[in-house]
Amino acid sequence: MTVGPGTRGSFADRHRPVVCAVVTTPAENKALVERFWADLARRDFDAVGAYFAPDGHYTDVPAPEEGAYGPAEVAARLRLGLAPLAKYVLHDGPIVADGNMVITEHREEWFWESGEHVELPFVSVQEIRDGMIVRWHDYLDLNTLLSAAPPAWIEHIMVGYK
Repeated sequence: MTVGPGTRGSFADRHRPVVCAVVTTPAENKALVERFWADLARRDFDAVGAYFAPDGHYTDVPAPEEGAYGPAEVAARLRLGLAPLAKYVLHDGPIVADGNMVITEHREEWFWESGEHVELPFVSVQEIRDGMIVRWHDYLDLNTLLSAAPPAWIEHIMVGYK
């Protein structure tokens, strides 16, 4: 059935919901991720969570758990691991955006009150949909982190955030 000038169409045709999508360019997606990293560097966990769609997923790929879904879980997961640190330094690296995917290579330095320190290289892959992050997968050497972390911090994160 054709609906156009001079035709009325069915009720369903005339009252079909309009789906609006936010279309973003690779440059806009890259700028969003740059703001995201700046908020993470400040350890503003709620601001970082707010970048995520309700179904957005964050995981550290080598970790033996499913990761976090949605803004509140993302913020809670980050808070669990990073809030107890005495100092956290995020070192910028190259960012490449192609379509709705943004890939970042960066380093993070973690400092614990008890004196331990680790420098972690990361590759992060983020997918943007409608101006929101729907996927953030971090690739790191989990053994580098766990071999440097104090036992008390490991016990702390094992409690979880859910």
